[in-house]
Amino acid sequence: MSKSNHKKIGICADHGGFELKEKIISFLLKNEFQPVDFGAKELNDADDFPDYVIPLAKAVAAGEVFRGIAICGSGVGACIVANKVYGVRAALITEYFSAHQGVEDDDMNLICLGGRVTGYASAEELVLAFLNAEFIGAERHLRRLKKIQNLENQ
Repeated sequence: MSKSNHKKIGICADHGGFELKEKIISFLLKNEFQPVDFGAKELNDADDFPDYVIPLAKAVAAGEVFRGIAICGSGVGACIVANKVYGVRAALITEYFSAHQGVEDDDMNLICLGGRVTGYASAEELVLAFLNAEFIGAERHLRRLKKIQNLENQ
């Protein structure tokens, strides 16, 4: 992926995360990222998070966006479906350490947040930690990733 693509960040949310998604998009723009909105485009209480998370996760796995942010009410459903997509390493993040450590050690490429449980200031802090972190790529980290990739290939 080109360095310029590192600014291209995919984001999505269902009704449970719609308001937080809109605020995070503004925050990304303010911080000179290029958000790519995978939906929802309007608030609809009857929508389903997989309809947005699956296309986002596929774009992350394909390298069409640098990293992804998926938001649903709790973040749990978004995390479950994102991890079903080959090549995605997603986690539900609720605190700062895991936001950067998940990238540094585990090459996490998609962060999941709970729109009903994560405050705006906290979400901004978590997103920046996630986006600014870099995979360390130590031997032990590469060894562990290889084991995950072997499982995905079964």
